[in-house]
Amino acid sequence: MQRVCFLLKVRADRLDEYRERHAAVWPEMREALSATGWHNYSLFLREDGLLVGYLETEDFAAARAAMEATDVNARWQAEMAPFFTALDGARPDEAMKPLTEVFHLA
Repeated sequence: MQRVCFLLKVRADRLDEYRERHAAVWPEMREALSATGWHNYSLFLREDGLLVGYLETEDFAAARAAMEATDVNARWQAEMAPFFTALDGARPDEAMKPLTEVFHLA
């Protein structure tokens, strides 16, 4: 099982709305994530907008590709893109660059 952690930056003026959106993630988005191999997926948001994401999956590249093939993901990414800074034209899910794990205590 791969453990994947990534960072994104949420715009300071959209923090409250970002929290609200994630308090009510669409059921079909939740189902798609589970069905495509995203497990134990968590997002953590700091007050300055730093977003830390963590998930476990058998194959992150395959899980990303499977999500990219879903209609719900395209709609979700289009709605979420305005919440983030420094995407440089990428969708938020494309901007997820996994951090290198340097320690793990099992």
